[in-house]
Amino acid sequence: MPDSQLTAAHNPALLHHFAEPQQQRDAASLGTWVFLGTEIMFFGGLFCTYLVYRRGYFGDWGAASKTLDVTLGATNTAVLICSSLTVVLAVWAAQTGRRRLLIGNLLATLVLGTAFLGIKGIEYKEKFEKHHVPGASFQFNNVMIPGHPDQYANPSHAEIFFALYFVMTGLHALHMIVGIGIFIWLTVMAWKGRFTPEYNTPVEMGGLYWHFVDIIWIYLFPLLYLIDRHP
Repeated sequence: MPDSQLTAAHNPALLHHFAEPQQQRDAASLGTWVFLGTEIMFFGGLFCTYLVYRRGYFGDWGAASKTLDVTLGATNTAVLICSSLTVVLAVWAAQTGRRRLLIGNLLATLVLGTAFLGIKGIEYKEKFEKHHVPGASFQFNNVMIPGHPDQYANPSHAEIFFALYFVMTGLHALHMIVGIGIFIWLTVMAWKGRFTPEYNTPVEMGGLYWHFVDIIWIYLFPLLYLIDRHP
């Protein structure tokens, strides 16, 4: 039996339908990138919808955006950037066989991800209290358009902004919840010593997913929070 087949036969991480570990890793990488490609198309449709309505209701959307708490949004941006760093360190720790460092960075990522969701929950609570949630109870009256002290925002146009705000940030939060579930599983597997320098593909693929979710927020933050913020 060739050495490569002998190694594969004694590798518990190698699934039976792959000939060698590299083939398994390449398949996992391809599958992850194809999945992320579909996610890009999914969010791309939402971004295009945003741009169409933003162009049509420029002033109204500026007025609606100014009601968002930019401090909380910026805090969440910083939280996700830090979580991307911990993910990078986790992947590096897995590749170099540093088990304790791997577990520590996976746990740090979980804490940061949970903090992001908690802050987002505070924002949602405020929107419910101010009746800025689209629906029968929606209220957005007597709000000035930025730069036009004699013009008031159209409530129906502002409602479209908040509808997209909740859809886009809500779907992003859902992806964050999925990511937290993935990293909980990775943490358990790392605790059991499953990952080694020879086998760490799940950590790397989980990291790619997390970075994708972070990048989506990097676009959402300026599009939703920072429009018409100039004096």
